[in-house]
Amino acid sequence: MEISHRKSNIAEIFAAGPYMLKRRRRCGSRRAPWMGEAPVTARDTHIERVRDSVARGDASRSLHAASWRRCISLYGMDPAEPRPSHVLGHAELGAARERSEELLHAGVPVIDRLFRLAGSGVCLLWADEEGVPLQSWDEEADAVDLRHMGLCAGTDWSERHEGTNGIGTCLVERRPLIVRDDQHFFPREARITCLVAPIFDHQGSLRGALNATIYGRNDVSGRTELLFAAICDAAQEIEAEYFHQAFEGLRILSVGGRRGTALLAVDRDEILVGATRTARAALGLSDSLIDTGCCVTDLFEDGQDGLDGAERGVLRRALARQRGNVTAAARELDISLATMKRKIQQHRLRRKP
Repeated sequence: MEISHRKSNIAEIFAAGPYMLKRRRRCGSRRAPWMGEAPVTARDTHIERVRDSVARGDASRSLHAASWRRCISLYGMDPAEPRPSHVLGHAELGAARERSEELLHAGVPVIDRLFRLAGSGVCLLWADEEGVPLQSWDEEADAVDLRHMGLCAGTDWSERHEGTNGIGTCLVERRPLIVRDDQHFFPREARITCLVAPIFDHQGSLRGALNATIYGRNDVSGRTELLFAAICDAAQEIEAEYFHQAFEGLRILSVGGRRGTALLAVDRDEILVGATRTARAALGLSDSLIDTGCCVTDLFEDGQDGLDGAERGVLRRALARQRGNVTAAARELDISLATMKRKIQQHRLRRKP
């Protein structure tokens, strides 16, 4: 495949600022077709809008405004003064990938499939819990320009370094979100819209984020919403796949009636040993409850059946396995046929399952 090489030096243009950018345009310099126009007036308007929003106290009405406030109040940022990007070295990036190796193993096939369906003008990033992309999926022809913009593995996209952005703000908010080009903290020369969903591990801990960045004029009505839904579904699929891997060999139960990753891991004695974040929220589970041991049936019943209820369950399961054959069920339980019949009558059980 022939790779198209762009003549413009994106890094030089971005470092020179909007005035140099305007001068280069007058000289007829070529730019990547998806790089948007960013007049100085638009930049100034964005800066003023961010500052005014924080001054008005809009943080309670918008997650983007709340992020802008954190950037100014907690991180000491100024939207008019972008900070240099923080990029991990080769050794640091390798160590970060190693820490997430098992989760990456579960998720990469899911993202490979998503990238094939995403279409042109989309870059996918898998970031760890620190906001550093560990792997990227992009079109080869745009790879150089995307690297200049930091849309690649190793660039720190945490909120404390890059201000309001898809990955960093998602990790702070711990929920799926969309950050459009004018909702970033710092004004940007390129049009980018970020669609992000958090990823949680088998213990309900935040382990990273899955990001899709739409660049250029590809952010069209309808497409963004569909891709956002696909990103959220992919994040849930990764969580479910990793949960199954973490508790391989145990029974995995799905909490009925709830869409998503509300999964429980149960051992042979019906003791709960693991739960996804969604299941923990739905059933009010805590780490201490899971660590000390909890009968999974107690989560859905009153838990007061005692030995009588346990005996009834044993009899029902034996009858179900033997398809209602009382003699075979009695043999399985190593009790006499007379005892089996008496127990069936005592618990008012049906012989047919």
